[in-house]
Amino acid sequence: MGTFLWILYLILVLYWLLLLARLVIEVVQSLARHWRPNGAVVILLEVVYTLTDPPLKALRRVLKPIALGAVRLDLSLLVVLLVVTIGMRITGAFASREAPAVAAALALM
Repeated sequence: MGTFLWILYLILVLYWLLLLARLVIEVVQSLARHWRPNGAVVILLEVVYTLTDPPLKALRRVLKPIALGAVRLDLSLLVVLLVVTIGMRITGAFASREAPAVAAALALM
């Protein structure tokens, strides 16, 4: 069970990194509107958007963007980041109790 929890934890960490990359991409796109990616960057962006879009679209149906004057604030990415972070904390805590040898090996990396 401990190994399964560590694998789940690592998947959550990788997904958290993808969400963080999406956050950075969206900030760059909003601040530098003239920026148009090309080459390998387009492929990387497509992977990030393809893997992060499903939960964000599902959450946007429930949690509508907040209108603040002329600006609409979309909180779905932040909510998903928070949920994944909480999931990482919970699975990491249980996994370190279940398989301390795996926890020690990962700590050395």
